[in-house]
Amino acid sequence: MKHHGSNSFFVVGEGVLEFDGNGEPAARRPLTVEELRRFRFSRLGPEGVQVPEDVRRALAEAMTASGPQADSADPVIPAGFTYLGQFVDHDLTMDRTESQLGGDVNLDDLVQGRSPALDLDSVYGRGPLDPHDRAFYAPDQVKLKVGTTSKTPVPDSRTDVALEGFDLPRAGSGTTGADRRRALIPDLRNDENLVVAQTHLAFIRFHNRVVDELALTGLSGQRLFHAARAQVVRHYQWMLRHDHLPRIVDPAIVDDVFTHGRRFFEATGRGYQGATQPATMPLEFSVAAYRLGHSMIRATYQWNRVFRAGDPAEGQLGSATLLQLFTFSGTSGNFVPGSDLDDPTVLGPDTLPTNWIADFRRLYDFAEAGRPDLAPGPGGGNAAKAIDTLLVDPLTTLPAGTFDGRGQQVPTIHRNLAFRNLTRANMVRLASGQQMASLLGVEPLTEEQLVVGNGGVQLDSLPEPQRAALLEATPLWFYVLREAEFNGGLLGAVGGRIVAEVFHRSMEASRSSIVREPYWRPVFGPDSTTFRMTDLLLFAFEGKADLLNPLGD
Repeated sequence: MKHHGSNSFFVVGEGVLEFDGNGEPAARRPLTVEELRRFRFSRLGPEGVQVPEDVRRALAEAMTASGPQADSADPVIPAGFTYLGQFVDHDLTMDRTESQLGGDVNLDDLVQGRSPALDLDSVYGRGPLDPHDRAFYAPDQVKLKVGTTSKTPVPDSRTDVALEGFDLPRAGSGTTGADRRRALIPDLRNDENLVVAQTHLAFIRFHNRVVDELALTGLSGQRLFHAARAQVVRHYQWMLRHDHLPRIVDPAIVDDVFTHGRRFFEATGRGYQGATQPATMPLEFSVAAYRLGHSMIRATYQWNRVFRAGDPAEGQLGSATLLQLFTFSGTSGNFVPGSDLDDPTVLGPDTLPTNWIADFRRLYDFAEAGRPDLAPGPGGGNAAKAIDTLLVDPLTTLPAGTFDGRGQQVPTIHRNLAFRNLTRANMVRLASGQQMASLLGVEPLTEEQLVVGNGGVQLDSLPEPQRAALLEATPLWFYVLREAEFNGGLLGAVGGRIVAEVFHRSMEASRSSIVREPYWRPVFGPDSTTFRMTDLLLFAFEGKADLLNPLGD
């Protein structure tokens, strides 16, 4: 199972890049089984120089320093898109053959399954007929399972009920508490925090609603399942291209890539014949550019009518903290506040307590979809934090479950997400920001821009040798975040180009593809050219306020 990024990468043409027994970056030739089975990464740019640990530590600590500026909101981006981005990352890097090493996997499925594609493998796995993955499906082998919450008397009788369809399906049995809470979904990373878990649940409900619609046409059985899956995937891709991407990447770059094709990553020039071939995942995307979402995370959220700012006498228990959103998940947490999240034996509820069901009105702006009646209630909604070089302080103390470290002694700095990102890039010898700017033919950021920034962290307080090292070879992840500060909070010429081209290629490589089928149009939105995340949620939850927000106001 993968967590906050892998510590080992199979790079096509290079071998396996990982840490050796002393914690130092190393490369080795892949075993034959790894060449067949490992997820396929590639390198878009040249190799970069390695950044010394003291420089990585100093930069990580500067980026995660607490302060009001570190939680500044970007009112343009609703907070739900932060975690939609995480959901997408898991879809792109889901290896559906990973749990099948001893199983019967044909070569086409094997290569497709370890290649990036925006095809919702993280939701569907290998399908309802697979001996392992059928556990994710309802008895009809067409719909996906949903879970039922655990009733709780806190704060009142409206939460003291178990509600079906508002949690992920869970195992409910096993040796440890962690075993009992394990979500029955293909990718357990989608249960490492509550927001991404509830996002995954929304996609399950969307699939099940599409099944209901298509069943009216007379389809049934596996024909119905495959038709529904194809429609769900295409709508998902349309939403990403027209709603998600333009919120995080300069729309001019997105339009250029999707209109004229890719110029750098598996470029679509004359003679290109790779449209139906499995893609690779550039390290520059996975280890740097698409880690922009870490900058968008807030320290607290107005979650629902219970966990929001308000009067405790009226049942409000305060805003939901990031730690609580980890706690009330199965992979990182245990549904038991105040307990040791690193201990998998902690017992508690087997399913999500009812008082933690999401109020989606607080995560997305339904007024955009013509539903002002779905405005968030008292306490308001949540905007994502601005895309910049600052991360909120709670990301310095990640629960060990987020990186598969439960039961281990973890050095404090290794819980710092910024340090983990910078160290992973070091391990794979990732190109610097300056190297990628040169490759893409764009003007690099100046030394003043890199040091002073534009609303993000300032590096002038770092010792001169550390500052000089960063200016000579700026880590790509930091560089693309700094670039966004000078581009209105959107990924720009380096970061935006990498992200847009990888999205385009990953849609092209999907078995259902709006890139290869340019005349396809959505049918579950308000018209044939519009399908946003709010439209997906409205369809999934039947357009009903009491489903999008079952706890009320």
